[in-house]
Formats: sequence, structure tokens, C-alpha cells
Amino acid sequence: MNQNISEIKMLAMDVDGVLTDGGIITHADGSESKKFHVHDGAWLRIWARQGLKTAIITGRQCDAVGHRMKDLKIDYVYQGSIDKLSVFDQFKKDCHIEPHQIAYIGDDVFDLPVLTRVGFSATVPEAITEVKDAADFITTRGGGRGCVGELIIHLLKRMGLWEKAMEKYLR
Repeated sequence: MNQNISEIKMLAMDVDGVLTDGGIITHADGSESKKFHVHDGAWLRIWARQGLKTAIITGRQCDAVGHRMKDLKIDYVYQGSIDKLSVFDQFKKDCHIEPHQIAYIGDDVFDLPVLTRVGFSATVPEAITEVKDAADFITTRGGGRGCVGELIIHLLKRMGLWEKAMEKYLR
């Protein structure tokens, strides 16, 4: 496990299987719906209040994802990104950030090239074995069930930012 995560400045995430449970609801008109966990959204806002950035890199293109990421004020949104590594390389340039400054959570084979190049990697219990083997941290909460919030709590505590993040709430 990466022992020096104090330089993490960004949390990047997959969507399907991480921010959602991986299910896709396709409507008769071809549009899709996705279900996101409210706790993940709340913790992403707390993360951002610490001056930390957020990004998603997802293989699918979905209007519902675009709306939710806009609502959460996610800094960088890359949809329709089957080749996540090439998007990751571009995203590092766009963000002016080094790989060791990024934490990433993903769950499938498409996430492995990114998971193995960041400063801190995480996954969910439902992830494929190869992803679990590559990850620094496996959440206890599943995809779409608050795993991102759990990861943020873990990171804030390990980064020494927990008290600052909680001072507004724990008075």
C-alpha cells in the first residue's frame, strides 16, 4: 500500500460499478437512468471543500451521468472513454497533475491501466479479482452503495485532513 498519500490532490472515479451499482436502466426511447447514492455526493462535496479536485473517466456516454456530475460540480468529466489510459494521459495534461497526486477507484479490467499508475488505488468488493489484487484499498461498501464516501473518509483521515473536514459538522 502506498504509504505517502499526503500529496493526493485529486480523486478520479469510474462510474458504472463505483458511483452506481453497475445496473443500466434503458427506457423505450433509448435513454438511460442510473441510481447514485446520496452519501457519495455529500462526501464528494466535502472532498471539494478541502480544495481537492475530482474527475470521472467512464467508458459509457450517458446524459444522466452528465447531469449528476454537473450537479456535484465534478471538475473533469470524461465519458465514452473505452481506452481509459489514453484519456488518463490527456487528463493529467489538462489538470497539470502528476500520477502520484491522484487517487482512483474502479472495478473492472478497463480500470487496471489507470489503477496501476496512480498514487493510491481503490476498488469495491464486487470488482474482478485482478482489480482487487492491484488495489491499495478495497471498500466494504459496494458500488452505488456509498463506496466513494467510504474511500473519501479513509483518504481524509490518512491525509491528516479529517479534523478540518469535520469541524463544520462536529462542534
